[in-house]
Amino acid sequence: MDEAAGIDRIEIGTVVIGAGFSGLGMAIQFRMEGRTDFVVLEKADDLGGTWLGNTYPGCGCDIPSHVYSYSFEQNPDWTHTYPPRQEILDYLKRLADKYRLRDSIRFGVEMTAARWDADERRWHVTTGTGQVYVAQFLVTGIGSLHMPYIPQLPGLDRFSGAVFHSSRWNHDLDLRGKRVAVVGTGSSAVQFVPKIAETVGELHLFQRTPAWILPKAEAPTPAWLRRALRWVPGLQRAYRTLLYWQLEARAVPFNWLPVLIKGGQAIATRHMHRSISDPALRAKLTPNYKLGCKRVVMSDDFYPALCRDNVELVTDWITEIGQDHVVDTAGVERKVDAIIFGTGFHVTDAFHRLDITGRDGRDLADQWRTSGNETHLGITTAGYPNLFFLLGPNTTVGHNSTVFMIESQIRYVAKAIRHTERMRADTIEVTHSAQNRFQADIQRRLVRGVWSTGGCDAWFLDSKGVNRALWPGFSWRYRLRTRKFDPADFQFAPAPIPTARPVVPAFR
Repeated sequence: MDEAAGIDRIEIGTVVIGAGFSGLGMAIQFRMEGRTDFVVLEKADDLGGTWLGNTYPGCGCDIPSHVYSYSFEQNPDWTHTYPPRQEILDYLKRLADKYRLRDSIRFGVEMTAARWDADERRWHVTTGTGQVYVAQFLVTGIGSLHMPYIPQLPGLDRFSGAVFHSSRWNHDLDLRGKRVAVVGTGSSAVQFVPKIAETVGELHLFQRTPAWILPKAEAPTPAWLRRALRWVPGLQRAYRTLLYWQLEARAVPFNWLPVLIKGGQAIATRHMHRSISDPALRAKLTPNYKLGCKRVVMSDDFYPALCRDNVELVTDWITEIGQDHVVDTAGVERKVDAIIFGTGFHVTDAFHRLDITGRDGRDLADQWRTSGNETHLGITTAGYPNLFFLLGPNTTVGHNSTVFMIESQIRYVAKAIRHTERMRADTIEVTHSAQNRFQADIQRRLVRGVWSTGGCDAWFLDSKGVNRALWPGFSWRYRLRTRKFDPADFQFAPAPIPTARPVVPAFR
């Protein structure tokens, strides 16, 4: 306690923000190195990140189970081809217990601001509880799926019924027999709409832009396969490797051979035609952009749900909301009891909501709003010493497992910290030249991809139309880029030499 300032000051080696896949992975890496001088700040009351907060019906992952996990902690007991939300959460909790992480996590503690102190050469991390953590290193693992995006619809504040975002699901509300308006047809809506369509009285689904939807081929994992993966040496790693390369192949059409995209679109079109016979409904659901330009969705039950008598797909957007109804651009008024937003999250601008002050008082949010989210390898940014991002700008992948990218980053961060300590340095900061080279390289490659040429306005792009979310190309190339830590890309400042105190002779 800094009694003079009335502040509860806690000194620690490293502060990690977030206890999702990124933050837990970093904490596990520290544990495996024998480090104990770190703390994880988690604003929620439990760990899990995205998989703790999203509890909507049907919530799960669209990456195969055996790839959506850490390579050093594989799980032979996934029960389905694609992991449901609860199994992912249970997996993370088991790892937290195995590596004794709970003692290092501060639940219900949210970082409200972080300020670099040039005199102390330390980060001062302010929290909502009033505590200030003073740390040499700051690692943010906040992810990109935690800030719900809710469009500003006129009259929403007048609506008297239930209103919530899919990531803040209201489980106290019984939807049986209710008239429900669902806004958005992205990944989350595609998962929960088929579930609630079975019980609601009416479901009005408001679609602004249709998604390309591929068959998911979801199936239970046979018990014999789970036993074999557990007991046959090397089988699980081989199975995981096979799945990884199958997914990695999807980068080819998105980045280099767009002619192959037509094959994927043909599969998606056949998938739609098998489930929907109405030509008018098919026309509403057919995108006018290339597959891959927006996030590709996978589902086996979404199209059949739209064919139910109690479900209506509305392509006229909402222009007004009243006390008990919504009105679309065609002037049609629909009475509803609840409005559910399946409108996704703030992604490229999520970092703009962080209150981080770096060297010379520079503000990260203001800087990135002006110049764009620029980093080196999506992990470090010039002007912010000892600050590391996990799953930072341009490190999301649309074709493979994000966990693979996270693993690459936590290993890189660990190497950077170890190198700084070996040099007996206090600070590490990426150079502007290294950062500029990286940015020029990825932006040059991104402009060739389907995200820039596919004819859509995707969440990958920032307000200036620049892709600040995705990694261009193969994920294995990112692993190679981060496998070796190159000190030449950084500048280091040695720890200050303590000033010798003058010797005052004692009086005799």
